[in-house]
Amino acid sequence: MSKIRLLDGKEWDKQELLDNMMSDEFYYGYLSKAALSSSSAKMLIGSPKTYTYVTKYGSPESQALRDGWLFHTAILEPEVFDSQVFVDVESKNSKAYKLAKEKHGKVFTKKEKRDAERLADAFYKNETAKSYITNCDFEVPAIGEVMGFPFRGKADILGKDKIVDLKTTTDIRAFKYSAQKYSYDMQCYLYCQLFDKTYDQFTFIAMDKASLDIGIYHCSEEFYLSGEQKVRNAIETYKTFFIDGVDIDGYYLEGIL
Repeated sequence: MSKIRLLDGKEWDKQELLDNMMSDEFYYGYLSKAALSSSSAKMLIGSPKTYTYVTKYGSPESQALRDGWLFHTAILEPEVFDSQVFVDVESKNSKAYKLAKEKHGKVFTKKEKRDAERLADAFYKNETAKSYITNCDFEVPAIGEVMGFPFRGKADILGKDKIVDLKTTTDIRAFKYSAQKYSYDMQCYLYCQLFDKTYDQFTFIAMDKASLDIGIYHCSEEFYLSGEQKVRNAIETYKTFFIDGVDIDGYYLEGIL
């Protein structure tokens, strides 16, 4: 059985890791610090300080993340979606919502539920989009070495000859630019490495949260190679501050205006 050494120096059997990765607590807890990911690579090329503090303290939950998570579960894990606590209020500032949050921890508003159901309904009415997830496995974890470092990932949709990732957007016609802005090219490169796929087997399906328009975007070699270079840059940054020991508190940006 193959082994992999994580960032904390511990060596694991890959299969044991994969079994543990089915647990969100393990995947988003221990592994968020012990392995890199497309999200952490994005932080490293943006600001190593962000990576430091998010790894240590966690990141605040944005509305976009909440909406995206509900959309994913409505499509891929409807039983998980149905098990959530939905409070019959329109605002998270209401007393009822705050009391429910104190009692249950993770809760959502009925408005958030309606919004996710609206997106899921539009998705399932589109036969082309629906065909991309037919006869596939959902939420499949993977871990492996990329450029000598441990990386983790979780494929939304994995088929014999494809990986599909679901995204939401506020402007479907600008998704091509959003993909660069949010470094989806790194995700393409890393997932192709982790799941042993080629760039032309990776597809993004994006849903416009306002219009409900659906965009199906295939990845080019240029997009894939752009992601490869960004991952290389992220690893160099990781080496500089977290292996070579350059003082992260002395990190700064400099330029001419």
